[in-house]
Amino acid sequence: MKNRIFVILLSLGIGLQANAWDWWPLPTDGLDIEKDSIIYNVELSALASSGRYAPFLLQSNRNGNISAAPHSANASVYIGKPATRPHRCYDYDFGVEYTVRYDYHKQLNYYFNQLYAHTRLYIIDITAGITPYSQGPQDPELSSGGLLFSNNAMPMPRISIGIDEWRAFPGFYGFLEFKGGITHGWFIDNTGVRKSYLHHTFAGARVGGKLPFHLSYEFHHAAQWGGYSEQYGDLGNNFKAFGNALLAKSGGNMANDQLNAQGNHIGSQILTLELNGSTWTAKLYWQNLSEDGPIKFMTSSMNIYDGLWGFNLTLHKWPFINGFTYEFLNTTDQSGPYHDKDGLVYGGNDSYFRNSVYINGWNYFMRTIGTPYITSPLYNENGELMTLNNRVQMHFAGIKGDIYGYRYRVMGSYCMNYGQYKAPLSNHNTALLLEVKKQFKKAWGIEVGLTFSADIGNQFGNSYGGMITIGKRGLIADY
Repeated sequence: MKNRIFVILLSLGIGLQANAWDWWPLPTDGLDIEKDSIIYNVELSALASSGRYAPFLLQSNRNGNISAAPHSANASVYIGKPATRPHRCYDYDFGVEYTVRYDYHKQLNYYFNQLYAHTRLYIIDITAGITPYSQGPQDPELSSGGLLFSNNAMPMPRISIGIDEWRAFPGFYGFLEFKGGITHGWFIDNTGVRKSYLHHTFAGARVGGKLPFHLSYEFHHAAQWGGYSEQYGDLGNNFKAFGNALLAKSGGNMANDQLNAQGNHIGSQILTLELNGSTWTAKLYWQNLSEDGPIKFMTSSMNIYDGLWGFNLTLHKWPFINGFTYEFLNTTDQSGPYHDKDGLVYGGNDSYFRNSVYINGWNYFMRTIGTPYITSPLYNENGELMTLNNRVQMHFAGIKGDIYGYRYRVMGSYCMNYGQYKAPLSNHNTALLLEVKKQFKKAWGIEVGLTFSADIGNQFGNSYGGMITIGKRGLIADY
């Protein structure tokens, strides 16, 4: 018996020496066989539609790069270097994208949609500049958008430091992973409150490792703070105010900020279950919003009925249909209709993405930073800067694939809108989209895309439209 135990321990020791079990697996453990490269992409697009606005799915979740006007045209040029060497102890990437846009109102706009640099030092990521910023496990091509951060609004200038990707926690042989970080950004649109700041911190843990399933939990805290208001003056732009935003503490000169927390604060939780088969990956995910503290986990939260529930299936070996998503969004509860009534504090009427001090709310250049189904102020007919519709119920579905080089995606959503508790309304919209792209290698590698979209309902009015894109991407140099 003792000999058997000795043989088992000896085998285990040999296995450990052969790195069969790595107590702290890191991406740098692999071989660095890739090259660095600089690439370019040039794209022209033109959009035309019949309604007052371009169809919803045609111009939402595109980083604010497509105008909501019924007719518009874009020309953009991108030069950048992707991060392509994960097994090196450091990696870096950068990108510059400049866009010129002409829309129905005969307005000519030109802006940087990307202007950033990013470096990874071992497992630490540092990013500075303008680059798309979203959170969540969704397929970026097949989703209604993240609940707190989506790709709906234009990217804002920011500085971020943290661990962006899941990394193994030392001593757990890869079965426990973590990530987290902190971001400081600038609201340069100067809508409502001028020169305000963005604060975002997040932390998450994931279990599973080499097992065929992963379970992860993330918590995100975002705050809109500082700046100057015409009504309230200086809202706090020093390190003390930053500390209050970081810790969601009360402070400042206003009674509202002294009773509550200084700034406009939003919390979000993300729970994800991922299952991996030999030819497929399935994800179940849940996200919620909290605008009142303290933040409680899942079932103990007052607004447990609100959130985004999603399912995504990715097929790795069948190109004709290689992705499917279904999502359901509900934001109608908001912890009940009353924040306070008859001297009693109920803590309800959260009224997502609105704030009495930051009247522009959780929006950037008039587009919702979070899910676009909480209606962006750009649709407000009376010109108000605030979010007027944040109680919604939405069903979303989409598929994508590749049929002999013709890449396609089909998406549709149905959304019922109820306005706010204090200003109810009732309307609805059905949004549809079909997109097909094809690269013609014999024609200098030019890629042509055709997109058809429609809105049917009384939220935006009926609208039918299409967009054509012509682009070319290629390699400038590798080294």
